[in-house]
Amino acid sequence: MARTKVLAQVAVMAVIVASILYVPLGFALALVLRVAGFAFEASATFGGAFNMFLGLAVWWLLFFAGSLVYALCFYPWDDKVLGWPKKN
Repeated sequence: MARTKVLAQVAVMAVIVASILYVPLGFALALVLRVAGFAFEASATFGGAFNMFLGLAVWWLLFFAGSLVYALCFYPWDDKVLGWPKKN
């Protein structure tokens, strides 16, 4: 039961990080691709393989996968107290 709770906390941390970084990094990626000569629609839809909504959802899932690895690496696994310690 405790292992499931920890994995849920890691997943929530990954969702928060992915959601915070999605817009600014996506905007920066769109600018870099625009300078390189690629259209935003082509990069957002993976060359027309998906529609715009599904393509942006797939991009968010890619951000989520990266931030999940980040959260797994930096999660305080050895700490006995998760959260604020209680006052004695």
